[in-house]
Amino acid sequence: MSTERSPIITPSPQQSRLLRDTLGQFATGVTVITTRDSKGQPAGMTANSFNSVSLDPALVLWSIDKQSLGYEAFTTREHFAVHVLRADQQHVSNLFAGRGADKFGQIQWKEGPDGIPRLEECAAYFHCRRAQCIEGGDHTILLGEVLEFCAYGGEPLVFHRGRYRALAGE
Repeated sequence: MSTERSPIITPSPQQSRLLRDTLGQFATGVTVITTRDSKGQPAGMTANSFNSVSLDPALVLWSIDKQSLGYEAFTTREHFAVHVLRADQQHVSNLFAGRGADKFGQIQWKEGPDGIPRLEECAAYFHCRRAQCIEGGDHTILLGEVLEFCAYGGEPLVFHRGRYRALAGE
């Protein structure tokens, strides 16, 4: 592990790649968020911006790029579901991170509460009602009230420095 320090940099458009790489130093879990679009079709995307906000009331958040294909569905529909992926679900993360393809035709899922697609065999699940959309630069932060949840367990899928990683042994 290097202890060499890099110089302090002020964020600017010219430094966006360097900023992204620096943000990548923070390891995150990987989720797939699902909803229905305005035509009632299942919509989903991979997100690693998921985080807890409050226990009382039960609130979580995640953010979506304003250029994302699913932006309208997620920012206008009342409900969404967050699926925390297990370590063996990298293929699900990759599927929902890509554009096009029949994503829901390639995985096992069922209709959950409010008709929201619910992926099977994930580490944890949260069914949420959109409480607020907050502008955040080129992203919108979605604050969700947790209506129901379940922990299934298993090692989580982890993302760090642009790659999937395994947790260190205990």
